Amino acid sequence: MSSGNKLPNNLPQLQNLIKRDAGSYKDEFLKQWRHYQSSLQLYKLTPGQYTKTVDELTTFLAQVAHCYPEELKDYPQQLRDVLQASATVLDPTMRMTFVKALIMLRNKGLIEATTVLELFFKLFRCQDKLLRKTIFSYIVSDIKNVNAKHKNIKLNTTLQNFMYTMLRDNNPIAAKMSLDVMIDLYRRNIWHDAKTVNVIVTACFSKVTKILVAALKFFLGKEEEAVDSDSEDEAPKKSAKELMLAHRVGKKTKKRQKKLDRALQVVKKHKKKKKTETFNFSALHLIHDPQDFSEKLLRQLETTNERFEVKLLMMDLISRLVGIHQLFLLNFYPFLKRFLQPHQREVTKLLLYAAQASHELVPPDALEEILLAIANNFITERNSSEVMAVGLNAVREICARCPLAIGEDLLRDLVQYKSHRDKAVIMAARSLIQVYRHSNPELLHKKDRGKPTEATKEHRSLAYGEKATRDFIPGADILLKAEEQTQEQEEWESCSEEEEDYDDDSEGWIDVHHSSDEEQEKEVTPEEAEDRKRRAQEVSVSRILTQEDFKLMQQQQLAKEAGLKQTARKRKRQPDTREESGELPNLGDIENVHKKRAHDRDSRLATVLAGREGRGKFTGGPQKMNPHASTTNKQKQKNKVFGMVKHNMRRKEKRSFRDKQLALRNALLKRKKKK
Repeated sequence: MSSGNKLPNNLPQLQNLIKRDAGSYKDEFLKQWRHYQSSLQLYKLTPGQYTKTVDELTTFLAQVAHCYPEELKDYPQQLRDVLQASATVLDPTMRMTFVKALIMLRNKGLIEATTVLELFFKLFRCQDKLLRKTIFSYIVSDIKNVNAKHKNIKLNTTLQNFMYTMLRDNNPIAAKMSLDVMIDLYRRNIWHDAKTVNVIVTACFSKVTKILVAALKFFLGKEEEAVDSDSEDEAPKKSAKELMLAHRVGKKTKKRQKKLDRALQVVKKHKKKKKTETFNFSALHLIHDPQDFSEKLLRQLETTNERFEVKLLMMDLISRLVGIHQLFLLNFYPFLKRFLQPHQREVTKLLLYAAQASHELVPPDALEEILLAIANNFITERNSSEVMAVGLNAVREICARCPLAIGEDLLRDLVQYKSHRDKAVIMAARSLIQVYRHSNPELLHKKDRGKPTEATKEHRSLAYGEKATRDFIPGADILLKAEEQTQEQEEWESCSEEEEDYDDDSEGWIDVHHSSDEEQEKEVTPEEAEDRKRRAQEVSVSRILTQEDFKLMQQQQLAKEAGLKQTARKRKRQPDTREESGELPNLGDIENVHKKRAHDRDSRLATVLAGREGRGKFTGGPQKMNPHASTTNKQKQKNKVFGMVKHNMRRKEKRSFRDKQLALRNALLKRKKKK
């Protein structure tokens, strides 16, 4: 009876007993339920104060709600009513208790997902960072669990429509958190559909800078940096090799070994986290109307008063939309042109955006203005070699995607920098020559076109808007030739096996020339080219090609471009096919400037003399106060031959601390006896 009297006041013990045997403790539960209802009515009068009784009873009822579903059918609605009526004025602790109780009821399946999640989106308006963080993580995990086995289309559509209204909410914090939820769900491949992407598109025109930047970074594939970071997440100051070297030369102790292990673990962890930046273009491909989106974004860019970093993000997104979807946005190029100055901040990124916005369908006149601006502002002798190299690299990236953008006169002028005195400018000019050797060699001077190969003879310059279409796969004729060679080899082996049966008085071996010995020695005639085309058409329509077949065809195409026979060894050089693959340029391709210059004799000598200054007093070890004083025995021993001192080295053995104690004790006892 004594324990029974304590049950109403000991809620954790009662909770444990109810979960074991709900029927036996129903009366005690009903007492607590009536007590909760009366306490809640009193609490509604002063919602800003913390009430311990309501806090404990709310958690208790949420824990045992699955045991009495009929009695507590109105309990979830009471919690929702309290949060909807006075969420912003509730005590933070009490508000967190009500939210956790709803989460517990949702996990037990006692309340619908739409009911809870729509309420939680509204709670983003509360000025409580911990609450918003808790709600954010729960919304993402709950939607993930709902869509784990199969997509819940009804729930997803309802929540997406609700979030569309939340993005226009007057509270910028609630709108930003709703956007973060959608972005996180997309990156987790939970809401990986076009509707989610096009809802995020509307956030790119928000008046709130944080929402605008978050939406732009989503489409650019950039993760937002976390504000709070542990010390372990910071980059280690030393590499693993340096740590091992420092440990090797020092004294070996357990403490130093543990310290080394922790440091190596941090280095390994940081190396795993350090990944190359990757971009996911699927979101850009799911936009319903990229032309209209880019035009609106350009109008916003021209009238915005945001800081320059935000403008860069908008220009980056516009240029990617133009490059990926091959859009016509002719007003973007004059807008970009006025920023192309060597002294402009982040000018290499602006040059990258010009390259991203170029494709083969852009009218050459529009890009010609950009190229002229780069040539006049960057590629001149009044600028440094680094500026000239960056300008030439930018011209190369634009021309690789739109070969018709540059005129013959300008191209030949820029190519003349191949004989410049600076190595970076020479390499940039040669890379521009290499682009036009593959795309349009007729624009180059005859001496710059290089050695003619089979691929250049087959090449035909395309007009504006023209596509190179074929009814066969290039290089497919090599498959028939490979089969013939294999069959020929098998016949050769069978003949050699038959000849082994003959006696020694036979006529001997007959020299047979293999068909590949003198292959491709002479120029390909038009009849042979037509025959290759016919064979390639036959292979393309008559069989399913494997990966090995594609590798063999790729080797033949590389051999054509290198001017080699098909039987020659493979080369590792890859052709420049970026304009065909449609991938976006890389900032490193434009900033690829070799800063190390060749030293002449005078500059090299000056560097050596500068390194010698101030080193005289630090050479030769510790200096003596009197330079004429004699040396010590220890210093003399360093100059002795090793054979004279090696017997002393053997006698030096390390003693343990216990041996030193015993030696000291014996010495003291011996000294005491002498007295």
